[in-house]
Amino acid sequence: MTHRPLSAPSPDRPALSRIGIFGLMLGIVLATLDGQIVSTALPTVVGDLGGLDLFSWSVTAYLLAMAAATPLWGKIGDLYGRKSAYRNSLLVFLLGSSLCGLAQTMEQLIAFRAVQGLGAGGLMVGALALIGVLVPPGERGRVQSMVGIMLPISFVGGPLLGGVITDYLDWRWTFYVNLPVGALALVAVFIGVRLPARRIAGRVDYPGVVLLTTGVLALTLFAGWAGTTYPWVSWQLASLALLVVVCLTWFVRVERRAEEAIIPPRLFASRQFTLAQILSFLVGAVLVSVVNYLPQYMQFVQGATPTVSGMLILPLMLGMLSAQLITGRLLDRGGLDRVMPLAGGTVATAGALLLLLLGTGTPVAAASALTLVIGTGVGILMQSSLLTTMNTAAPRDMGAATGTVTLVRTLGGSLGVAVLGAVHSSRVSDILTERLGADTAGRLTSGGELTPALLDGLPAQVRLTVEESVSSGLRGVVLGAAVLALIAFGFALLVRAAPAPAAVTTPGPAAPDDTRDKNPLRTPPAH
Repeated sequence: MTHRPLSAPSPDRPALSRIGIFGLMLGIVLATLDGQIVSTALPTVVGDLGGLDLFSWSVTAYLLAMAAATPLWGKIGDLYGRKSAYRNSLLVFLLGSSLCGLAQTMEQLIAFRAVQGLGAGGLMVGALALIGVLVPPGERGRVQSMVGIMLPISFVGGPLLGGVITDYLDWRWTFYVNLPVGALALVAVFIGVRLPARRIAGRVDYPGVVLLTTGVLALTLFAGWAGTTYPWVSWQLASLALLVVVCLTWFVRVERRAEEAIIPPRLFASRQFTLAQILSFLVGAVLVSVVNYLPQYMQFVQGATPTVSGMLILPLMLGMLSAQLITGRLLDRGGLDRVMPLAGGTVATAGALLLLLLGTGTPVAAASALTLVIGTGVGILMQSSLLTTMNTAAPRDMGAATGTVTLVRTLGGSLGVAVLGAVHSSRVSDILTERLGADTAGRLTSGGELTPALLDGLPAQVRLTVEESVSSGLRGVVLGAAVLALIAFGFALLVRAAPAPAAVTTPGPAAPDDTRDKNPLRTPPAH
């Protein structure tokens, strides 16, 4: 593999070679693939370690820690060096992976998954920040498209790889497999990312860290528990909602006064940056909601196995992949900053409405193919919002900016799946109650008896009722997704056309890892 830089190196922009890009991509693969691999192995893990009542926390601990750590890693990279921050987050992730493989109880596994999540929070944001400061804006779309490829591969390949490892090796290897891949990523980044080690005079805004972390954790728990663990109208959820509002409101006040804010308010002085965060939030809600409930439809209505149901939404992933590749190339040329999010909102809305055609009589091939359109729209929105974020942030804030867009997308997904999941559950429950009676419906939905394997033993009429209820639930989800995509289109109308990306860079003699002015309180002009 050649070490030729993507662009000519200079004192103003150290080189990033192809092997460096390879190392960054491996880190992203680890962060996104791990959750997919482990989810397949978890039933086997529970059978070995016990603790069925703690099953969901092995996933929740990872996601909570990752969401909370993402903006912190971004700011640490801005202050103390992005290459070292990325390396350290990878080491924490590998430490957590090793400990997970050695876990002897479910409580240990949950704790070690949290360690893994802390490291995973820095992998995506670290890679994006390094790309943002080392790759010229005119080439970011091409490089960022490589990141876009990782997500569909992880969604599709993760469950398959997890199944193979669990069946033919041992569930512990779902964690140990990260070690050689992570070691290779460390070597590749060490060789291929040449970035001077610089440290900015300043320290992390710890009050902001505590407030943001508490708010994010409370919001994530609210999204995960609403309508499932606790009713929407309950003191537990009301307490969490109040905690979210208090922490995030206080966080905004603290950030306005902090010298080195975790999420610098100056970023939002840019209209384009603010709109990109709104679009990222909305597209996260659309993607996670649809990806969570389409496989359920494929299993209950189309009769697919869990693995095959994942394969049946492959067109959605391929649509995302293709759209991100093409969008990155087009945005590199400049002049399409407004056109692409408008196109993404239009296509995503149309794709969600097309999924309203899914029902009990839809042929399986048609059901699979219909997912292509919404995947394409989501891919356009994801890529355009991410590139806009990177191109409108000053190099000194690249870690904070990429951490913000990653966190916002994650929170959008959590809240989207909570709200639309409640719609899905309500529609399923209503149809089952109406046709089968309250007792039977309650046993199926609340007692955990409603599984795809159960359908084979049910009378034909009851089976049809279950299939129709699941189809109705999915239509509620995709109708909500269509509304969110339409709202995204509305915000895309507010995006202003911008010149070619090269024109929005922040010039200056300082190296990209430390473009901060001598005066630490001076705010750079908005782009």
